[in-house]
Amino acid sequence: MAETTSSVPVTRRRNPRDPILQDEALESTYIRAALEEHKRRGVEMAVLARWIIMPIVALFLVLVYPSPSQLYYVAILAILCVNGFFIRRFARVGRSQAEVGLIMFDLVLMTFGMVYPNPFDQQDLPVPLIYQYDNFQYFFIILAAGTLAYSWRTVFGIGVWASVIWLGGAGLAWYFMTPNEDLARVMGEALADWPHVRDLYDPNSIGFRFRIQEAMVFLMVAAILAQSTRRFYQMLDHNADLARERANLSRYFSPNVVAELSQNDEPLKQVRTSQVAILFIDIVGFTRLAAGREAVAVIELLRGFHGRMEQEVFRHGGTLDKYLGDGLMATFGTPVAGAHDGSNALACARAMVRALDQWNLERKRRGEDTLDAGIGIHFGEVVQGDIGANRLEYAVIGTAVNVAARLEGMTRELQARIAMSDSLCQRVHAEGRMGDLLEGFTLQTDQTLRGLQGPINVWTLPRQ
Repeated sequence: MAETTSSVPVTRRRNPRDPILQDEALESTYIRAALEEHKRRGVEMAVLARWIIMPIVALFLVLVYPSPSQLYYVAILAILCVNGFFIRRFARVGRSQAEVGLIMFDLVLMTFGMVYPNPFDQQDLPVPLIYQYDNFQYFFIILAAGTLAYSWRTVFGIGVWASVIWLGGAGLAWYFMTPNEDLARVMGEALADWPHVRDLYDPNSIGFRFRIQEAMVFLMVAAILAQSTRRFYQMLDHNADLARERANLSRYFSPNVVAELSQNDEPLKQVRTSQVAILFIDIVGFTRLAAGREAVAVIELLRGFHGRMEQEVFRHGGTLDKYLGDGLMATFGTPVAGAHDGSNALACARAMVRALDQWNLERKRRGEDTLDAGIGIHFGEVVQGDIGANRLEYAVIGTAVNVAARLEGMTRELQARIAMSDSLCQRVHAEGRMGDLLEGFTLQTDQTLRGLQGPINVWTLPRQ
């Protein structure tokens, strides 16, 4: 569609029924559904990872540092596990203040546990020496888990928030700490000949150079992971677009044709012959039903009929070839042949009869006219493939198609709901799925079909 531009911008309210607006709404629905599914699975994986990793870390601390004081850190890890439950509870696509608050709680709690002295530790180490344990590396676990569930903005946000909180905690520790002059003097005397080592292990130094280095590296890793997450979300959007396009195709083509088209480049272009089942269905006396009705009412009637019949076609693995006014043509075994094409065609025909009976009950209750339909089905050889040059149309042609159409027309004179060729009946027997599919059918021998040489045997399901 060409677009026209003007030097004067024009603002116009868009009609909610505008097809363009509806397409945009459909696109956003698919994208949001994809994001919600990704977020749901991602949060589940992130929380599961947390519930696995935190106990492992707790076990490591207890084994490496066998002291009752380690229970303090085990309790912090347990709180992080519980917080994971709440994160999963409040996680959703879009802005969630509760979810962001819980993530911030993770970072603050971890910083507090690393910076604030363990109240159960009898050694009473100076705060600066706590930084020598290199506990900052545990922030990478939270960052890595964030890539499973959050957008690239949130992942980078975790990097920024963690760095700010960590440096802020170091600043507070430096501001409120009480220097240990005795320990500083002892270490200074012991390391007098190694001034660099003395400065490195100064018990009263927070080591801001190293803290800034930790935050800087963490930020760079967060930026890289955020970019990777952003690329993943772009792929997610692309896949959502593909799902939307496939859904749009399914509105015009049968699902099995769409699946074949989406999985291969040119699967239908080659013309080939094959054995398929063909089904025709048509409303009996539609001209009489349509007479005197408004055009809108006729269209609604056809939509109700077509919708119910095409549903049975798709449910039984058929291909909706085309609508034919007040009827339709369907094929079974196209574009790829199956092991039960004949049985599926017959099962579809019987399901159509049941669906029509159910619809007629509903119409009776509303005081509306009931409908009757004739169905013709045949199994035989056809030619299938794309026809056309630029605008392609998938087509099935051949004598077998004509036979099925003639059988549908014979339902009137034979007073039958379904007219089935003997070749289809034999195919159903060969597929071994007779069961109740053939129940109620009567053999009509030596029936003449226009355009065919010689009579054929026809099986009919009589009208009730």
